[in-house]
Amino acid sequence: MTMKRVGCLSAILALSLASAWAADPAQTPHRWKPVADEVYLQEVGEKVPSPAPITALAVLNDQVFAIGNGIIHTLNGNALAAAPGAPAAATRMQVLDGALWVATESGAYRYADNAWTKVDDRAFVDFCLHQGKVHAATRDEVFRFNNGAFESATPKGGYLTSDSTNVMDDFSQVLPNPVRIGPIQQIASYSGTLYILQPNRLALIDVDTFVPDPIDWGVLPSSNVRDMLADGSRLEIATDRGVATLRGMALSTIDAADRLPYDKTTCLAAGFDNDLWIGTDRGAIRKVGDEFHYFGATLWLPGDGVNDIAVSGKTVYIATNAGLGIIRYEPYTLAKKAAYLERLLDEYGHKRLGFIHSLYWSDKHNEFIREISDNDGGHTSPYLSAMTFKYAATGDEQAREQALDSFKAMIWLDDITPKDGFIARAIWSSKGDKDEMSTQGSGGLPAKWYPTDDGLWYWKGDTSSDEVNAHYYSVALFHDLAAKGAEKDRAAQHIAKMTTHIMDNGWVLRDMDGKATRWGRWDPAYLLTPYGSEARGLNGMEAQTYVHTAYAMTGDEKYMKGLEQLIEWRYHKYTVRQKSTFPPDTVVPWDDELSFRCYIPLLTYTKDPDLRSIYLRSIERSYEVKRMEHLPFYNFAYGALTGNDCDEERAVKFLREFPLDTVTHTFTNSFRDDLGLEPGYEAPWSKGMRAMSPREIGSYADDSTAFIYDRSGNGKGIRPPVSWLEAYWMARYHGLIEAPKTTDPALTTVEPGTAEHIGAAPYDGPPRPEIAM
Repeated sequence: MTMKRVGCLSAILALSLASAWAADPAQTPHRWKPVADEVYLQEVGEKVPSPAPITALAVLNDQVFAIGNGIIHTLNGNALAAAPGAPAAATRMQVLDGALWVATESGAYRYADNAWTKVDDRAFVDFCLHQGKVHAATRDEVFRFNNGAFESATPKGGYLTSDSTNVMDDFSQVLPNPVRIGPIQQIASYSGTLYILQPNRLALIDVDTFVPDPIDWGVLPSSNVRDMLADGSRLEIATDRGVATLRGMALSTIDAADRLPYDKTTCLAAGFDNDLWIGTDRGAIRKVGDEFHYFGATLWLPGDGVNDIAVSGKTVYIATNAGLGIIRYEPYTLAKKAAYLERLLDEYGHKRLGFIHSLYWSDKHNEFIREISDNDGGHTSPYLSAMTFKYAATGDEQAREQALDSFKAMIWLDDITPKDGFIARAIWSSKGDKDEMSTQGSGGLPAKWYPTDDGLWYWKGDTSSDEVNAHYYSVALFHDLAAKGAEKDRAAQHIAKMTTHIMDNGWVLRDMDGKATRWGRWDPAYLLTPYGSEARGLNGMEAQTYVHTAYAMTGDEKYMKGLEQLIEWRYHKYTVRQKSTFPPDTVVPWDDELSFRCYIPLLTYTKDPDLRSIYLRSIERSYEVKRMEHLPFYNFAYGALTGNDCDEERAVKFLREFPLDTVTHTFTNSFRDDLGLEPGYEAPWSKGMRAMSPREIGSYADDSTAFIYDRSGNGKGIRPPVSWLEAYWMARYHGLIEAPKTTDPALTTVEPGTAEHIGAAPYDGPPRPEIAM
């Protein structure tokens, strides 16, 4: 770009200072297709710990029965209690023909009409319903329940006893006496035939003949068989090398080649929508069509080792070695989910003085505490943006009030410091905050905390570009989409003051000691030297964003002079490749958040076609790397800014799979068999990994990554779901997600929360000073 061309920038920009994001999104051309907010089933998890492993489950008339240490328990609320009158030493349970059938070491019992009845003295290993009658099996014999008692159903024309070494080739020969057909592990009725699972093979009873090998094509993937389930046209068999599926007389295997998450399967259960539930040594799997949904400890289950699964209605009960996991499927829309997550912010106590905070468990206080972070403005920015988008999309005045409150908190970060435009990282009150002031600052340097003259507050310096970008991005959005009257002027003033401070101090943030902060540098002495060369693409783009935004809001020519200076330093030449991809160890996800917080105002306000071509090529390159993670904020921002297709369906899928539980649980996925590159998203920069669903890694933020397999959270943190809200309301405003068509409030809203807090106690300290508009 020539200087003559840059000199025309003022004239070009003066023609249009209006924000493209403030225009009617419906009038903006685009190639993406709006996604309908249809009713879907939201997973809602609950965990019931148990001191003993839960080894068997059954559900009768909505009553859950669970065996632990041989004792039959019932689920009462969120606790397990011994079932009164139940038999001891129980080993297996089945609900058949309207009753609960229980195998114990001393015999078989039937539970119906709230009464227990002993029906047999034999030690059964399994039950099933076959040809309209309850059947049971001991280790060596099959029985049917007839006229109130079990009678032998073992075929007389049979073959192979549990201790026999005799082999016959002629199966047409009928033996004169019943023979033992064990050892029997389980029985199931499939296609009108009684199948028998033995420790290392599958057999069946063909009318009056025992058939030890009924498979015409295929073999079991392993001789270690663990469970059997008749499921419509299929007979499923759990093994330690995947799930064997018998259809007719052909056997195939579901394993890692089919992207089964883990092949050491333990148990099986039919779902509620032609889905299959698979227990494993490490978590549970739901197979829905060709998709597998993984539920692990401790995100969904109290522990590893799944022993049994029972499904009742749209609720799934999962027995583990550490207790009971419960997953309910409830009808939701994304609009209802947004309402739920917004309520959660209040119930958990994430809000304080207009800021949004994460929570952590304090052993000292024995409660959850709000964290006063390194970037309180940065963590509040997604919420300010979310409520701004919500107001712009719906006209909801309550959303505008929430946005205004957070906007004032952002302004306060500037007002509290003695230097105009030098914003604080965070604000701490010795009289209201239980969190302790951090002692560590950027790059391992000591933290810089400064007291206010009135003694009520401390504010943290050494401010970085993380905090700065958050202000430009969200305050500009508020200015364009939600601010009214003096609020709009105050937002423009805030942007101008920050930009002026950076420019007047030699393109650095200059702290109270007169020195540049560790990460607040955009000067050529840093970026154009080896010391700062890795940052020149991102930081150079940041500096261009600052002057473009300030000029768009004020029309002040000094910011165009600043842009000309940046062009002379050739900062624009480094912008296209701002996204680092190598070496892999230096690629960090928070830089992606920093860049997209620049792309949004940069492409909103830049009208010069030559510069726009650079910025568009930059976001194209950055998004092509980032799209593999399916994080909705990046997909929707890219689609809204460029009009291009943006994997919008996949981004909506991510929003739906995001759990309602925002606690930072421990999770482990690195042991799984399905972690190879995802088809359609292979790329050299992926490090051979695939992105994880939020179902598998829990709550996220825009500065996190979906390329993560394991985390030790221990339930001691709670993350505010503001990134989810930001992405959803951004998509709603731009029309990427449509408003739900249903008018049923039960599917679009949630009941108000309780006054009792469930996270951090309400803030009890001095109020925020009045922010002048």
